[in-house]
Amino acid sequence: MALSNGGDPLKELLVHLAKALVDKPDEVEVMTTTEEDGTIIYQLKVASDDIGKVIGKKGRIANALRVIIGASATKEGKVARVQILD
Repeated sequence: MALSNGGDPLKELLVHLAKALVDKPDEVEVMTTTEEDGTIIYQLKVASDDIGKVIGKKGRIANALRVIIGASATKEGKVARVQILD
């Protein structure tokens, strides 16, 4: 996967993973916010038909996305969380 120069690699990773999971990849959107303690929060929004695909059975896919993004952020010396919006 090629990342664009100057972009947020964690955001791009989350978008790439989410698009691979859903039926409507054009509707994948990630918004970024930062809390006071420096934690980056990525809010993932997908089509209503695809919400189950990014959550998975018993939340396993959602947890996997959170682990991947969290571990990647730690590698860069950051703290990141993923929220899946309805």
